[in-house]
Amino acid sequence: MAALLGSPGPGLASACVPAGAWVEPTAAGPCTVPADDLFDRLARRPVLLLGERHDSAAHHQWQLATLAALLARSPDLSLGLEMVPRRLQPVLDRWVAGTLEERAFLEALDWPAIWGYDVDLYLPILRFARDRRVPLLALNVERQLVRRVRAEGFAAVPAAEREGVGRPAPASRAYQVQLHRLWQHHPFVPSSGQGLPGLEDPSFRRFVDSQQLWDRAMAEAIAEQRRRHPGAPVVALIGNGHLAGGHGVPHQLRALGLGEAAWLLPWDDALDCAVLQPGLATAVFGVAPAPPPGLRLGVYLETHGGRVEIHQVAPGSLAERSGLRVGDGITAIDGQPVSSARQAIDAVASHPQGRPLTLTIRRAGQPLQLQLALP
Repeated sequence: MAALLGSPGPGLASACVPAGAWVEPTAAGPCTVPADDLFDRLARRPVLLLGERHDSAAHHQWQLATLAALLARSPDLSLGLEMVPRRLQPVLDRWVAGTLEERAFLEALDWPAIWGYDVDLYLPILRFARDRRVPLLALNVERQLVRRVRAEGFAAVPAAEREGVGRPAPASRAYQVQLHRLWQHHPFVPSSGQGLPGLEDPSFRRFVDSQQLWDRAMAEAIAEQRRRHPGAPVVALIGNGHLAGGHGVPHQLRALGLGEAAWLLPWDDALDCAVLQPGLATAVFGVAPAPPPGLRLGVYLETHGGRVEIHQVAPGSLAERSGLRVGDGITAIDGQPVSSARQAIDAVASHPQGRPLTLTIRRAGQPLQLQLALP
């Protein structure tokens, strides 16, 4: 499901969620929290849900870095995938076990049919799970069932044909309003000279049923994994719209007795700070916008106490070719000090094309200077 965290508010987002920073929405306002402190607390939660906009490379890079930080604290965690229907669980098991090559794995999943978004956005996470032997968990139902519920309503589908999914906990009014904003952009919304149908429109009620089927299916799969492995946390990759405000999957998890679930959202710089209210998420992370093409280093940065650290280096990237490593701290770019991921991104984006980029880094406590030849 697409995510609508709020309307664009140019210039506002950086004031409440700096790029590379973790922020908790509180009654007193947004509160920046050190990453290590946050992860130490999150590691004690039974369920951790990581949001995404499905077509955003930056969101998936953030998910991978967050997953790595959580795995370091909870090596027995499993990773749930919204993208994969439950019938394909054996394929995920074979992939993690190392008995499937990548091409055969993707063919067995039939990724374009089950999901449709660019698989290259997800492959770094899938490879990470295989390399670290992180159990993967198929969370979803077949798309045909979702479409059927959207056309007929949940009650009209016999229980034996719901893939074992139970009746969802009722949707809150706030979730209905959120879904109504999403629904009006769908091509199947009935046209009327009276304007957009309201919350009680039968077609909209069936749409709510279809979204709640999706929410409930994922929540039940997560709850079942917790029953099988009660001491091991479940991390799941799920679209922002199923998490924002706690109305979707977190609501269904509460109904299933998992009220301690946490959900984390990536925060883009175009979002309006007015929506950063308590309950939106356990915490949000400021995702820096990508620099223009040709000026990408291929690194994922985080800010820690005025230090800019590299948490991921993309394979085959300019950063990898130039010798940058995970754990390096960037202290200056072209001789100008940087103290945040946002500053670093802006400095790279504004660097003149065709001239070498000078990075001053700190590695293992020692300063080091690198010159990168940009395309």
